[in-house]
Amino acid sequence: MANVDDDKRFAGSIPRLYDTCLVPLIFEPYAADLVSRLQVSPSSSVLEIAAGTGVVTRTLAAELPETVAIVATDLNQAMLDHAMAVGTRRPVDWRQVDAMHLPFDDESFDAVVCQFGAMFFPDRSKAFAQARRVLRPGGVFMFSVWDEIAENEFADVVTSAVAAMFPEDPPRFLARTPHGYYDRQVIEQDVEQGGFSMPPQFHTVAARSRATSPRIPAVAYCEGTPLRNEIETRDASRLEEATEVAAAAIAARFGTGAVDGKIQAHVVIAVK
Repeated sequence: MANVDDDKRFAGSIPRLYDTCLVPLIFEPYAADLVSRLQVSPSSSVLEIAAGTGVVTRTLAAELPETVAIVATDLNQAMLDHAMAVGTRRPVDWRQVDAMHLPFDDESFDAVVCQFGAMFFPDRSKAFAQARRVLRPGGVFMFSVWDEIAENEFADVVTSAVAAMFPEDPPRFLARTPHGYYDRQVIEQDVEQGGFSMPPQFHTVAARSRATSPRIPAVAYCEGTPLRNEIETRDASRLEEATEVAAAAIAARFGTGAVDGKIQAHVVIAVK
């Protein structure tokens, strides 16, 4: 039986593996895409929620004018600790914050951005209402979510391979949470219920996920995400086996050398 609280538990070695394996595998191209869509004035302030290990934060700090103030937040202190240890090219205000209860005044920011965090919010319309509350009039809320798992090949292969190890209680974290919030109508309804009066813009962005070997995505997903928590809950002694099974499944489909799989996400832009 799934424990949804474990879906949000990024602790232990997960932050390091997440940043070193998963970030270059799937997150970096979307960080660049997200920041390229953000248009702010030199005097603007930007809030990032669910910053994780800081891939978008680093891109914001590198690409936006140095006069733009950046506040980066996440629920998980372990993820923030890793992000701060990696650092940014200029100062960023890092804070542990729950996106459901943003501790900022009304109309404090010109933009709120969130890459692949909305799927983890227990009440998305409430979180979206918080984002809207802290935006100034005309401000933009921009967030990305993964498309369904069938459109994300490595994640799909890993999920099927690991499920076969535990047929009576298959781990479904990847399908349930990262790839479980993709329906456009549902997302648009949540944005509307969050108080945004204009329909959001919706962009579907396909990209490629590349690694030098099948083991890299296997480690990334099995050991660098909360899928690890599900595997270890079933049998902690089988984590390495699960990683090897996932690597073999990726190799069977994509080859034993460098691998290249499709990834796909939605970028949603709402204006206050």
